[in-house]
Order: sequence, then C-alpha cells, then structure tokens
Amino acid sequence: MKVVCVGGGTGLSNLLRGLKKEVGNRIKELSAIVTVADSGGSTGRLRKAYHIPAPGDIRNCLVALSETEEVLQKLFQYRFKGGELDGHSFGNLFLVALT
Repeated sequence: MKVVCVGGGTGLSNLLRGLKKEVGNRIKELSAIVTVADSGGSTGRLRKAYHIPAPGDIRNCLVALSETEEVLQKLFQYRFKGGELDGHSFGNLFLVALT
C-alpha cells in the first residue's frame, strides 16, 4: 500500500512519525504533501526575507520521517541565541540554503 498524507502543523509530523513504523510492513511507500502557511517566528522571517515557502513544517516532517530521528531532531531543531541568527533554527536555515 502507498500512503500520501496531506496537511501541516504538528499534526502532520506526528502522523508521519506514527506511520513510518509501518513502512516495509503494511506500507510500501510513505509520502507527504506539506502545507506551508506558517508566518511566525524563524520560518516567517525567512519566508519574508527570501520570498520562499515557509520551511518550518517541512523541517518537522523531515525530522519525523528520518531513520535517526533523535540525531536529526537535535540538529534541525537547534535554535541560535543572540546575534543576527537569534531565534532561527538550523533546519530552517538549511532548507533556505537548499532552496
């Protein structure tokens, strides 16, 4: 069975986190279509500055789907303190660089 999840916010990443346990068993392929309407915090600032889709929910879904979730979560959810990067998560900056 192939599964596609559509949504955003914390609900989608939590759903993906649960479903990924069935990949290779009942689920052959797991995909997500992530809505990107967030306008707050780091993701909102980056969206306005670089005219890109908001990266925050995509970042959370990538973490949720990763095989080494704990490691990727520590890396992607890391928030800078102070200076020009204050409040930005590494994951958001990484996605901006990829964009």
